[in-house]
Amino acid sequence: MKLTTLFDKEVDRKIEGVIKADDNASLLQEVEEYVLTNEVAKRLEAFLDAYTTYQGANGVWISGFFGSGKSHLLKMLSLLLENAAIGDQPVLSLFERKPEVLQNEILKADLRRAAAIPSRSILFNIDQKADVISKTQIDALLAVFVKVFDEMCGYYGKQGHIAQFERDLDSRSLFVPFKTAYERIAKLPWTTGREQAILEGENIASAYAEVTGGNPKNAIDILDKYRNEYRVSIEDFAEQVKTYIDLQAPGFRLNFFVDEVGQYIAYNVKLMTNLQTIAESLATKCRGQAWVVVTAQEEMDSVIGELGKQGTSDFSKIQDRFSNRLKLTSANVAEVIQKRLLHKNEAGVDALSDLFHAQTNNFKTLFDFADGAASYRNFRDRDHFIHCYPFIPYQFDLFQASIQNLSVHNAFEGKHSSVGERSMLGVFQQVAIQIGQHEVGQLATFDLMFEGIRTALKTQIQRAVIQAEKQLDNTFAIRVLKALFLVKYVNEFNATVRNLCVLMLDSFDQDLPKLRRRVEEALALLEQQTYIQRTGEIYEYLTDEEKDVEEAIKATDVETSDVADELEKLIFDHSLGLRKIRYEETGQDYAFTRKLDERLHGREMELCIHVISPFHEHTGNKTLLQMQNTGKDELMVVLPPDDRLVRDLLMYKRTEKYIRQTISVTQRDAVKRILTDRGFQNQQRHGDLKKRVKELLGKAILLVAGTEVDIGGEDGASRVVRGFHELVTRVYPNLRMLRNHNYKEEDVGKILRHSVGSLIDEDVTQLEESEQEVLAHIQSNHRGGVRTTLKTLIERFERKPYGWSYAAILCQVAKLCVRGKVELRSDGNLLEDSDLEPALRNTHGQGNVVLDPQVEFTQSQVRSLKEFHSEF
Repeated sequence: MKLTTLFDKEVDRKIEGVIKADDNASLLQEVEEYVLTNEVAKRLEAFLDAYTTYQGANGVWISGFFGSGKSHLLKMLSLLLENAAIGDQPVLSLFERKPEVLQNEILKADLRRAAAIPSRSILFNIDQKADVISKTQIDALLAVFVKVFDEMCGYYGKQGHIAQFERDLDSRSLFVPFKTAYERIAKLPWTTGREQAILEGENIASAYAEVTGGNPKNAIDILDKYRNEYRVSIEDFAEQVKTYIDLQAPGFRLNFFVDEVGQYIAYNVKLMTNLQTIAESLATKCRGQAWVVVTAQEEMDSVIGELGKQGTSDFSKIQDRFSNRLKLTSANVAEVIQKRLLHKNEAGVDALSDLFHAQTNNFKTLFDFADGAASYRNFRDRDHFIHCYPFIPYQFDLFQASIQNLSVHNAFEGKHSSVGERSMLGVFQQVAIQIGQHEVGQLATFDLMFEGIRTALKTQIQRAVIQAEKQLDNTFAIRVLKALFLVKYVNEFNATVRNLCVLMLDSFDQDLPKLRRRVEEALALLEQQTYIQRTGEIYEYLTDEEKDVEEAIKATDVETSDVADELEKLIFDHSLGLRKIRYEETGQDYAFTRKLDERLHGREMELCIHVISPFHEHTGNKTLLQMQNTGKDELMVVLPPDDRLVRDLLMYKRTEKYIRQTISVTQRDAVKRILTDRGFQNQQRHGDLKKRVKELLGKAILLVAGTEVDIGGEDGASRVVRGFHELVTRVYPNLRMLRNHNYKEEDVGKILRHSVGSLIDEDVTQLEESEQEVLAHIQSNHRGGVRTTLKTLIERFERKPYGWSYAAILCQVAKLCVRGKVELRSDGNLLEDSDLEPALRNTHGQGNVVLDPQVEFTQSQVRSLKEFHSEF
């Protein structure tokens, strides 16, 4: 079943094209087909109540993003309040037939009350009417209002002084006779003659003299006098409007409907103040009989806020004047699209109902965004699904954000127009036509929206897409590029692989793993060809200038040593974060050599942590690395191969270097802005590199003495610390002599203060293994005639195969002193009692402290001494 079979014939006709002609038949059809949404209906109630019961605020501010329907609503209001007949049908009767009005008695009553007030509507796009008026003119906004008012009155709006000439004639009932006389004399209609006023001076003078009874010679420069004297103020304009209203039926209203005034004032304090003054003057003079209804992309509070940043003026008056607000949102547009374009016939409802029940459990998996992206609406229920299909709810909000942000970044052609190709209704209509022959079950992908705004986009901003279409054979990659273009400036959307898969999902039966592979391949191609850039997991479309910068960054040479130094910092400073590692069994801290890819970083120590990175030539060759590790006192940390880490680290250093070299010398503001953005993105890239290195450490192979150390867990730093413990155990086998005792330097004094009597009661011949080792070394040196200083002793036992801590070595010497096994001398003087502790702990004097073994006594001598002591 094709998608077109889901729609009835009327909707099929609508999908064929939106009618834009201004003839009565087309206008009638436009009013009939206008979708009065629930959102607009609620806001209309408040407006109509204010309109019919005037309370001082004669301004209405209609806000909404590009294509939200605010211009369409403005047109409908202008027709409705005037309630003119289109053909033989009053506009009110057409509105009364709409479902939202039929179901709302209050709204129906408000519409009738408003339409019953006699009125005239002046509808205009301010930017189009201001084609010859510079916004730099102090009265630019007023000039546009005067122009459209003069034209409505039948005067020549393009030249204010001629319009004033006509108005003065009209006030004396001479305008019609003047036109008749001029046409007879000049053989031209006055509408043509006033456009050629410079050439028609004599004819104008003759006609003027004829109707006023004057001399043609005196009237020859009549228009020049008007030109020289012509001045119009806001007060004069309001007075002219009041005069016009007074000539109409009682209660008559003249309403100005101004499209895109928010864009025209463009955050210009003076223009905004003029708008407020015009509305206020009309309210003062006309007392609610002249209204100003405007549209703007921004809400008034936003515009006032921006203006407040630039000046200190009090804008409370304009807020009060335009206190009637109508804001259109994406929900309103979505409802219009669903009712006007996507209404289904009975067969369509049945088919989509079955599809909903078959797929409802998959919606969250298929359409929810992840990876930190903003949350968008999913299908709520069966009715919502039927109304939206073949579109997905997130597409309404995301596309709104897309065109809104593209507009902010000046991506569209033209000055301030928000109609035509940028209308959301038009874009969704075009997509619906494009996929009309698809089978039921297929979906509209987000990239299709690009074609709907393509003709309105500036060439330079879409040049990457144009080039890709010419140069790439991969059509899917081009589609992904278009999707990336649409979300480029949507900050709350993260363009990750997962989220792009959601945008490119074209069917409920899509093979998701296959789609992910296709997206990844497309992204890799686009990144390689510099159509996009990647920062961590997020991809971004590149404009022309951004592409130039990106290519220059990629061409920047960086030193291998700089890349290695950065990786060394990422591994040892950010991920490991330790200069020494504590061996928990003894509490000893061991410094270590930092080595990366066989290159030494910093001082060399007895122990070493050697990291093999993905940059190493033998990365992935575990057997060869084990052979290299054999016989070395190092923990080898072999990171798994990772091309992504290599690319990102190179890109980080290239970007850093290019920005440093370029930002201070470039004179172009656009390039400076891009470089600043790249700087922020590079910091984000650095954060991603830290995270990636930590992940790689968690997966690394740990080798000690050529043997893989099996250490589980995912925290890289913890695994390295435990691997280092294994290295300490292997390099320092004599560490076990300390029996895992955690010695501290303070223990030296405690040992030396141990009572001699208690030692005599003990078997002083039973030394601990660690004490025996120290004593044997001292005795061996003594027998060989080598002097043993405290400094050389510490150096001996701090190194392998011992690896004892400084405190542990001092404690062994202190024990030997207390046991009477060694004597300490300094400068030939025997150190005893209170002199021992300072001598042992004074690092500066340890080179002068000599250790000598005391005379050994036999077991029988000791036994005899004990017997004597007992008898004595």
